[in-house]
Amino acid sequence: MKRRTFLTATTASLAATQLAGPTSASASGSTAKKYEVVARFWGAMPTGVTVSRRGRVFVNFPRWGDDVPFTVAELRGGKPVAYPDAEVNREDASDLAGHFQSVQSVVVDPADRLWVLDTGSPLFAGSSYGGPKLVAVDLRTDRIVRKILFPPEVVPANSYPNDVRFDLRRGAEGMAFITDSGGSNGVIVVDLATGRSWRRLAGHPSALPDEQFLPVIEGEPFMVRPAGGEPTYYETGSDGIALSADGTRLYFCPLSSRRLHSVSTDALADPDATDAEVAATVEDLGFKPMADGLESDDKGRLYGGDLEHNSLWRRSPNGTYRTLAQGSDLLWVDTLSVASDRHLYAIANQLNRLSPFHEGKDLRRKPYLLVRLPIDAGPVRLV
Repeated sequence: MKRRTFLTATTASLAATQLAGPTSASASGSTAKKYEVVARFWGAMPTGVTVSRRGRVFVNFPRWGDDVPFTVAELRGGKPVAYPDAEVNREDASDLAGHFQSVQSVVVDPADRLWVLDTGSPLFAGSSYGGPKLVAVDLRTDRIVRKILFPPEVVPANSYPNDVRFDLRRGAEGMAFITDSGGSNGVIVVDLATGRSWRRLAGHPSALPDEQFLPVIEGEPFMVRPAGGEPTYYETGSDGIALSADGTRLYFCPLSSRRLHSVSTDALADPDATDAEVAATVEDLGFKPMADGLESDDKGRLYGGDLEHNSLWRRSPNGTYRTLAQGSDLLWVDTLSVASDRHLYAIANQLNRLSPFHEGKDLRRKPYLLVRLPIDAGPVRLV
C-alpha cells in the first residue's frame, strides 16, 4: 500500500463561525471528569488552541480546503476575530513572508508572547521559501515583533511544520522545537536569537509512522479511501510534541502509531551534534493511545487525546495512564494547551470525517468544539 504523510482536504461551502457559552458534558466512567464546551465553531475547521497568562484564547484554522477568511484568530466576546489583523491573515502567494499562508499551530511561550507556526503550504501543495515561518506577536501591543523564515534545506517543499514548544533558558533568547509531519519527518530546532534552524531525527524510526498501523475510529478501520480507488494506510509521522517540566526531555510521537518517545533536549539544541549522537539519546517510552497533539504540565505529566475512544488522557511520570474525560463529541482531539487557569484546553475537530477518508464524501457535522477541563497543575514555563 502506498505511503502517505498527510491528507488533502476538499473545498466546502461553510457558514460563519459562531460560539456558545460554556456548557457541561458528562464523561463516562466514575473517575473521569466533566468538561466544558467553551466554543462552538460553525465555519472553518480549527486545529490549534493556546491561552495567554491573562486568559486570552487564540485558535487557528489551516487552509485545507474550507473557506478560511483568517487563519489565526483571537476569541473576543464569544467570536473569533482575525489576529493580529486581517491583512496579515490574507493568503498572498506574491508575498509569502508577509502573510500567514496556512497556520497549523499557535502557542503562547513562557514569556507570554504568541508564536504562529505557518506551514506555508495551503492545501498541502508544497511550500516555497518565505511561506514556512515562525512569527512572534507581542501580546501587550498586538504587533508582530519577530519573524523567522526556514531555509529550504531545513524545511523542504514537502515538509509540514506541525507543532512547537519553547525553552527560553537556552542560548541568548531561547530555543524552539518543532515537529515535522511531512517529508522525512523529524524535529526542527530554532535558535530564537539568531534565527538559525536545523533538523534532527530526520527519517529516524521514532519519528516515522508505523506502516502497518490500522486504527479503528467510529467503528471502522481508519484509512485513506479515495473515490474509485484502493484504500491505503493513513501514515503520518512526528506530530505531537511536549517538553518535560524540567526541560531535559522532548516528548514526541508519530500520529500513525501507539508509541511514545523522548529525546534529550541538550542533544537537540547542540547545532554541532551529529545525527547519531542525537539518535543515541532517544528513549522508547512504550505504549500510548493514538494521539494527535501532546501537552505537558508543571508536575511532569503528559496529556493527549485517544482518537479511537473519543477521550482525553493523562500520563503520570511513572508511565501509568488515566482517562480524564470521554464523550461522543470529543471526536478527533487535535491540539491541547495547559493554561494558567489550571485547565486543559483541547480542540475536537472531526478530522477523521474529512472526504479523503470517505470516498470523497465530507461527513463532518458542525460544530467543531473547543473544550476545557480543570486539572491540578499549570503550564510548563522554561524561562
